[in-house]
Amino acid sequence: MGEKRWYAAKVQYNRVQPIRERLGADHVEYFVPEIISSLVFFRATNEYVGVFEQDFFSRIWVYRDPLTRKPSPIPDHEMEVFMFVCTSGKQGLTYLGDDKPEYHCGDLVRVTDGPFKGTEGHIIRIKKDRRLVVSIKGIAAVATTYIHPQFLETIEESPKRGIIQ
Repeated sequence: MGEKRWYAAKVQYNRVQPIRERLGADHVEYFVPEIISSLVFFRATNEYVGVFEQDFFSRIWVYRDPLTRKPSPIPDHEMEVFMFVCTSGKQGLTYLGDDKPEYHCGDLVRVTDGPFKGTEGHIIRIKKDRRLVVSIKGIAAVATTYIHPQFLETIEESPKRGIIQ
């Protein structure tokens, strides 16, 4: 049996309920962000991903590496940060769609206080407000509510972004 990793799948026609039921029945950990009704993240083995995709053929699309065409695992740390942000400030979150480079135009910062304390991401302006963007590369990006500049500190780019404890 292989190692469990996080994977993402786009759900056709926003019909997430049968997917949730199946993952629950199979005792597979999953996360469906309220703000993105057509996306499901699940923690499983690579073998399970293949079976799951076959069982829901034409109803889900698992994100894959563009070169190898194998399912793209999401690093645990990226997934933890994404879930934290999606569940901490649901009311003020903005779904930006697929993670695209233009969302990363600002500085890499760490939030020093408030509900997102310890979270790292890039700052962009949306409707004149500074917002923290947290993304899962190539899959999704969300922006938090306004964060006051006094609660932000610029940090150096690092390969591991997220919640700093």
